[in-house]
Amino acid sequence: MSDKRCRFRPLQLLRLQSWLSPVFPIGAYSYSHGLEQAVEAEYVSNRETLVDWLEADLCYGSGRNEAIYFFEAWRCVKGGDRAELLQIAELAAAFRGTSEFALESSQQAAACLAMLRRVWPDRVLDWLSAILFERRIQPSSGVVLGVCAARQNIPVNLAAPAFLQSYVSNLVTAGIRLIPLGQTDGQLAIAQLEEAVLAASERAGKTRIDDLGSAAFMVDLASMSHERQYTRLFRS
Repeated sequence: MSDKRCRFRPLQLLRLQSWLSPVFPIGAYSYSHGLEQAVEAEYVSNRETLVDWLEADLCYGSGRNEAIYFFEAWRCVKGGDRAELLQIAELAAAFRGTSEFALESSQQAAACLAMLRRVWPDRVLDWLSAILFERRIQPSSGVVLGVCAARQNIPVNLAAPAFLQSYVSNLVTAGIRLIPLGQTDGQLAIAQLEEAVLAASERAGKTRIDDLGSAAFMVDLASMSHERQYTRLFRS
């Protein structure tokens, strides 16, 4: 979908940066998306293997699907289609490979939705919160932030890559703590993932909800094993 109707302003950039900042209080630092188990099993042991692991998740796993939810939610809001938006939200809540992925997604998204409604009140966010509560559907970060970006008239071709960049940056931060890596290696990893972020966002913009799917099996298996890991720093 074209986002020519969106006139981008500096205020929109500031808000997007606020929502995706590490200090936005959604508890993202508590989750590693199975990376803790990957480090424990020595699948990930340095910057190169960290980049490979995260790129696979971004292109073929949860990152890819979250990008699709983001684009679809943005389109629904711009098209005024609340019925389809609810279907997207319900599918996003159900489409989780493990219990820890479900917890990671729902708890961060619920905190995000509550904070957005408190700081930047919006009637569509209020409706989304109410209907999800009524239907007992857990929120998804891609859906919540896609809705918010659309309501703030932030172009989706800017908002979606920023969303994915925040997604992988949080996991790189987890990798820095777990492997461990130095801060320079962490920034080099983020830089190495830039093209993958842009490519994943571009592909998501050309796909629809029927294209959902995951082939990042090792990420899913790592998450399952993490549920039984004896010592843990992270919740997923």
